Amino acid sequence: MTRHLVRLAADVPEPPYDELGHRRRELVGEGDGSVHTGFGLCEIRPEGRVGAHVHSYEESFHVLDGAVILDVPEGSYRLEEGDYGLLPTGVPHSWRGAGDTGGRWADMLAPVPRARYGYDTQAVPELPRGEPVRIDVRDPRTRSFGHFEPAQMDPGKQSQDLLAVSASMRTALLVYSGITVKMMVDSDLGAVASTMFMVQYDPDGIAGSHDHPFEETYLILEGLVDATFDGERYRLGPGDVAWAGAGCVHGFSNAGEGPVRWLETQAPQPPPRHSYRFTRDWDYLREALDS
Repeated sequence: MTRHLVRLAADVPEPPYDELGHRRRELVGEGDGSVHTGFGLCEIRPEGRVGAHVHSYEESFHVLDGAVILDVPEGSYRLEEGDYGLLPTGVPHSWRGAGDTGGRWADMLAPVPRARYGYDTQAVPELPRGEPVRIDVRDPRTRSFGHFEPAQMDPGKQSQDLLAVSASMRTALLVYSGITVKMMVDSDLGAVASTMFMVQYDPDGIAGSHDHPFEETYLILEGLVDATFDGERYRLGPGDVAWAGAGCVHGFSNAGEGPVRWLETQAPQPPPRHSYRFTRDWDYLREALDS
């Protein structure tokens, strides 16, 4: 039974653009043994588009570079590098290219789309193309969006201005043992099946071996990380992707001299208790009983 997956950026072929100027590289999907997680990298040309459609799963996204236009029933939004958001189950939407270079984004789909049901996607009538506007995460009408800046990962540079680009105070920085976590998509943005957040390890950052009752994905954006999944060791760098299924014992340590940062997702959403099962705690109990 497959409980983890590693795909190095150099080994993942780029698919051709479709006739509408869009392409998606599937990095985690049903064929990998995933039940709760679909994960991929999408690209759209400046003149490209994706026709209006709905999914029977929720979709989270994070714009990696360039710009795209997202059309939804409420209006049209120009999304730029660092923007993220949530498309709830059943919401009609379409994508368009923008700018001179088009755009590239990561998407997380929960639960995993199923090939035998048409990938759980249905075309719908085209949406009106309004004049795209920028998102405003402090506006209650656009609370399904947010914006991330790398400076948000620095505990010493937190400010009201940086907090203002988050949808709520729950997205403030969580800092522990050389690790910082910045929540992006969660229940505050309306997600019910998944989360998406940014993680950064300082040079001395280490997460001991543990597992979860849910699936996780990791897209490395900066730096180098040594990762262990069920006893197998990997060195991961920018563009590499890993997936840990429920029950996979995994751990991480920064393998470079600078910070390592990655985009992480979880599906289904973690329970309020017992989200982590650390190996060291149960090893300690075993040793205490043996003595």
